[in-house]
Amino acid sequence: MRTPRLAGLGLATMATVALAVAGCSDNATGTGTPSSAGSAAPSATTSADPAAAAKLAQAVEQLDQTSFTLTASSGSGFRMTGSIDAPNGKAAAQLTASGPNAEINVKTILIGQDLYAQVPGITKAGTWTHVDGSRLPANANIGLRPGQIDPVNTANLLKATTDVQATSDTSYSGSVDLSKAAGVAGLGQVTVAASNAPVQNVPFTATLDAQGRLSTLTVNLPQSEPLQVAYANYGQPVQVTAPAPNEITEAPDSFYSSLGS
Repeated sequence: MRTPRLAGLGLATMATVALAVAGCSDNATGTGTPSSAGSAAPSATTSADPAAAAKLAQAVEQLDQTSFTLTASSGSGFRMTGSIDAPNGKAAAQLTASGPNAEINVKTILIGQDLYAQVPGITKAGTWTHVDGSRLPANANIGLRPGQIDPVNTANLLKATTDVQATSDTSYSGSVDLSKAAGVAGLGQVTVAASNAPVQNVPFTATLDAQGRLSTLTVNLPQSEPLQVAYANYGQPVQVTAPAPNEITEAPDSFYSSLGS
């Protein structure tokens, strides 16, 4: 079995890529661009509700102001959990890609600008690989990365939303333009590009909790299982510490080349 390339292991694309990884395919390089984005005809949509859009934006802003946990999934092939403490700049995440013949588990820890990873086939058992964030390709996503403490990159994703409407006091719907969000959490690099599906008006829904904080987010990815994210445990302590010095090795050049650099 060949060592799988990891450039396609972005958050939203991982359900699709997992099948290729598990089958030892080298097609999951994640280097494509959404060619259909420029030619897709905009669909008729309802007018946006500025008040609803403002409430959703306020909910997203709170992700930078407190600690929280998240669980993201897309079908049975992708699952990710994360514990994030944005004010103190630390987070831990674990993502799993599974398919018919194999399962890959990647763990990451972020402390300030220091990223540590455990990647099958690269990191020795019982150790952590210290990753130079400046060498990570722009579209590579192994869970966490310096400058992106939220592994779903929710804020940037929802900046590409349009036609936001309130469907109840705490529920919202609208569209997200994946051509603008390409590269955010891996969106558009594999799933969208491979499907040649329209990407300019992809439906999403979101709910807030009683305190106006983001509770759930669902993006109906083209020709793929929906990306479903649940946010919880706001304000609770996050126990994340750096690995012991004797457990850390520097990432070799092959680590970055496996990510497509």
